[in-house]
Amino acid sequence: MVLLLSYITLFFYCISILLIFFYGLAQLNLLSNYIKSKKEIRKLEKFDFSNPSEIPLVTIQLPIYNEKYVVERLIDNIVLINYPKDKLEIQILDDSTDDSILETELLVKKYANQGIDIQHIRRENRIGFKAGALKEGLNSAKGEFIAIFDADFVPNQDWLLKTIPNFKNPNVGVVQTRWGHLNRDYSILTKIQAFALDAHFTLEQVGRNSQNHCINFNGTAGVWRKTCIIDAGNWEADTLTEDLDLSYRAQLKNWKFVYLEDVETPAELPAVISAARSQQFRWNKGGAENFRKMSSRILDSDTFSPKTKFHAILHLMNSSMFLCIFTMAVLSVPAIFIKEYYSHLAIFFNIMAFFVLTSLIFFICYWNTYKNIRGGGFKNFIKYIGLFFTFYTIAMGFSFHNSIAVLEGLWGKKSEFIRTPKFNIESLKDKWKDNIYMTKSISKNTIIEGLLMVYFLFGLYSGFRFHDFGLFPFHLMLFFGYGFVFYKSIFSTR
Repeated sequence: MVLLLSYITLFFYCISILLIFFYGLAQLNLLSNYIKSKKEIRKLEKFDFSNPSEIPLVTIQLPIYNEKYVVERLIDNIVLINYPKDKLEIQILDDSTDDSILETELLVKKYANQGIDIQHIRRENRIGFKAGALKEGLNSAKGEFIAIFDADFVPNQDWLLKTIPNFKNPNVGVVQTRWGHLNRDYSILTKIQAFALDAHFTLEQVGRNSQNHCINFNGTAGVWRKTCIIDAGNWEADTLTEDLDLSYRAQLKNWKFVYLEDVETPAELPAVISAARSQQFRWNKGGAENFRKMSSRILDSDTFSPKTKFHAILHLMNSSMFLCIFTMAVLSVPAIFIKEYYSHLAIFFNIMAFFVLTSLIFFICYWNTYKNIRGGGFKNFIKYIGLFFTFYTIAMGFSFHNSIAVLEGLWGKKSEFIRTPKFNIESLKDKWKDNIYMTKSISKNTIIEGLLMVYFLFGLYSGFRFHDFGLFPFHLMLFFGYGFVFYKSIFSTR
């Protein structure tokens, strides 16, 4: 019986490692695409803005919900965007339930009196959450194009002048820009979030878009053609990532997406782990929900090539990699005992080399994206090494939390859209402890993460006990990763 359990353990252990390896190979392919794209000059048809008749009407939608700390910064910034006043409409899609409504009303009146076409749109309920608010605003939107910004974004004044001209081709349905980070260096947490997002907005978005594979509108800092939204079926709220859902429905209808890596849109990263956890949960569960919803449509599509289908399925399965990482991590501790007591099974442990190779692939991929944004050179490479292993360690610490999100998404368990609290934190002088949107309770998942920290400490002890240090670096990263997440989760509620 024990031997049978050992075989089952090793089977799932090896399968998890191999799936992660194949995902790494897909990332390597995206890196190849990314490097090739740098050697190509992409020519896009563009509107000639020197001709007033070619300047289209644009609606900017700002979906907000209880954003008292950032709403003033948001609106003050948006009204400064450089675009002809008679061709620009601003919609504040406000689902707030707190006193931020009053501040928003005053700001809207102030700018409306200055001749700006700005509206404060309120709903009687939050049906459909963000997707519902966007759909409601679309009903009255005058613009041919719909630009969307979340409350923590502060686009540059020339943002519309850099994005809207790219819609000259009537087949272009979306133009997406790269996110920047106002508070990148605030803490270890913001540094690793910026690190991961930079990889997505360079390696993944460019790597897919350059080969006409599917990419996604990232929920903000992008523009939709209004007819594209309607043709694709409009906003739907049956997943937690309505942006990913509509993106795939639009591309299945053969709409083209343009990604502008060179146009950076600054935004604030969650500076507190509870906010990062809620954002991570929503993104990962939403990704799994969209895999469940869209995978059969993608595979049955006559629009997509086989390679595009392959990358699309992997794209929607991104979050499922956390499930593989968590499975591999948990089974790695009994694997030490199996190796010790069943020497004839030692050959299975050679599979672990694939995880090392995958880590090397990610190291190479992320370095290429890091140096493109942060610069190359020896000093930056040394900084990169430390940041990469910090990111790798803490990402593992999130694997249980994100695996729960993935399983809920795959099982079809529904949950409310939990917003990410905004703090207006851009420098070390800014504080967050008095933020009224902070959660005060400790999640049961946090307790489990504390137990997992102890579990991987036992894994380290087991390595010493059997003088087997093959998994020692892995367990050390897991111990520190879960320790970081556990400690910060407790601390951020105080």
